[in-house]
Amino acid sequence: MNKNVISLSLSAAMILASCNCEKKVQAIDPANMDTTVAAGDDFYRYADGGWMDANPLKPEHSRFGTFDLLREQSEEQVKELIINLSKQQNAQGSIAQKIGDLYDMAMDTARLNSEGVQPLLPYLKQVEAISDKSELSALIATMLRNGASPFFTAYVYADDMNSSMNIFHLMQGGYSMGDRDYYLENDSNTQQIRAKYTRYIETLFTLCGYSEVQAQQASAAVMRIETALATAAYSRVELRDPVANYHKITVEELSQQAPAIDWKVFFQTIGIEDIHELNLAQLKPIAEVSRIIESESLQDIQYYLLANLINNAAAMLLNEALDDANFDYYSRTLSGVEKQRDRWKRAVGVINGTLGEAVGQLYVDRYFPPAAKEKMLNLVHNLQTALGERIQDLTWMGDETKAQALEKLAAFHIKIGYPDKWRDYSALEIDKNLSLLDNMMAASRFEYDYMISKFNKPVDKDEWLMNPQTVNAYYNPATNEICFPAAILQPPFFFFDADDAVNYGAIGVVIGHEMTHGFDDQGRQFDKDGNLKAWWTPEDAARFQERAQVLVDFYDQIVVIDTVHANGSLTLGENIADQGGLQVSWQAYQNTLKDKPKPAPIDGFTDAQRFFLSYATVWAGNIRDAEILHRTKTDPHSLGQWRVNGALPHIDAWYDAFDVTPENKLYVPKAQRVAIW
Repeated sequence: MNKNVISLSLSAAMILASCNCEKKVQAIDPANMDTTVAAGDDFYRYADGGWMDANPLKPEHSRFGTFDLLREQSEEQVKELIINLSKQQNAQGSIAQKIGDLYDMAMDTARLNSEGVQPLLPYLKQVEAISDKSELSALIATMLRNGASPFFTAYVYADDMNSSMNIFHLMQGGYSMGDRDYYLENDSNTQQIRAKYTRYIETLFTLCGYSEVQAQQASAAVMRIETALATAAYSRVELRDPVANYHKITVEELSQQAPAIDWKVFFQTIGIEDIHELNLAQLKPIAEVSRIIESESLQDIQYYLLANLINNAAAMLLNEALDDANFDYYSRTLSGVEKQRDRWKRAVGVINGTLGEAVGQLYVDRYFPPAAKEKMLNLVHNLQTALGERIQDLTWMGDETKAQALEKLAAFHIKIGYPDKWRDYSALEIDKNLSLLDNMMAASRFEYDYMISKFNKPVDKDEWLMNPQTVNAYYNPATNEICFPAAILQPPFFFFDADDAVNYGAIGVVIGHEMTHGFDDQGRQFDKDGNLKAWWTPEDAARFQERAQVLVDFYDQIVVIDTVHANGSLTLGENIADQGGLQVSWQAYQNTLKDKPKPAPIDGFTDAQRFFLSYATVWAGNIRDAEILHRTKTDPHSLGQWRVNGALPHIDAWYDAFDVTPENKLYVPKAQRVAIW
């Protein structure tokens, strides 16, 4: 896990069909629009209203957008690919055997329901067998390896101050309600969520054979311990400050900070024998863990650990009863979803989560055309040129900072489509004679051990942090890389045969978005080598913060639902990237028109209009009220509506393209528009 990876969206991995689709998709389809609305009053509705009306929310969705439509159009294809493997006689230990058998086990509800919670009992007994708090250090480490996350999060990745080497990171965590603020805020919606979470914990214990009294005692202990952890934790906004979340200390200092854990035993159990220093990202939360262990009874700590273990297992499709309970809280309560997704879709998700790159290799071999990668590389280089030009022309940044910014831009590590070297899964055994839970636990240990093996070794800058079949993109400041997996390189993001205006408005903005992350409120604090370093002059840093505050204030004023406002501080990085991506891609597109005749309108739309309509199409979607509240609290991305109606009013070219005037609702006076990148 890398806390600094900045992605285009936080949606789950979405598996898609080929860029080289047989079905021709119209890049700008007037049927997707609602021209009864003035473009300058509500561009989101103007550009996407027809699509929204034609794609109402289904019971299984908390939101449904173009991302989700792509997934639904292609999951059948990926399902067929996996089923074909499962039907074959595959050699034991082969990738085909592992994928096929794991999928079959995830689909075998009769066996899973027959087994019930029996596969989970040995793991529960391991927690119940603890007779002294001194045994907790090894147990917590074991649970981490098995995929649970009691008390805190721990992982190995690049050292923020020495990005060429991997270091051990210890971060806050251990609360499972959905977000820290659900424990702390007292509006009626949050109170209802807390009450339902309490009942959810009781349900988990009851389903696992505990008495009603034990279930009630457990839920009380869980709420008390998790509330203490949440109270000590940094907010999501505070977590955006990389300097405030970096404290390199020795193991001896860690022992003084949190003496209730035997850190030597902990590190030995997770597989690290020789560790002298680490990054303790947040001091107070880890100290609070120690206080909890010291002050709470062993029984209540066991209840907390059992809840963490059962909750983690409930998300593994263990049996229908636990699966339904997990869905009822995390999907129905938090997001308003009415119905579970089809079992086979979730089984595909299991495969992606455990053998993701293996599936990605199959996906790329069959569906990803090499020509798409070549065209994408050209787009990326054009966007790099445009961003460099914009940096050179900045009036608010001095020459010294500009020179280093240009060096960072030139040093971008570009990843497109798929890794040059694929993951080796030979050490992961999938045994259909064992339970699905045991296999999932084995997969968790395999993944954790793989991560731990990188400790105190050089960072592999060619490693991918997303699977090729994921519809997303990311910027990683530690490696100064931008990554565009194969699955995003298709409509509505990327049209192989469309006019340039459409592609620059969609995938071009995505590219510019990820590039701009290298210079947003977080990314700008890392240098060209990925080190957390103050490379800006103080004057330029102050001018950047002044401009960034304009975006914070602008988004803070947006009402997302009822009286709930957007969080401009939480979404600042993504809003900077959206605004910057639009500016950079627009300039890159203008560069393609130099010394060429102005493109003729297509389907009645000018090239400028097609650019901005293409951008808006990417964010078309419907969303439930509960999901609006949930994402506003937890998601660093603005809602789709505001990635359009919030970003475009700061782009001068948009006003010209659609004749937006002061009489229009989205109009922002030119002097009040933000211009960062």
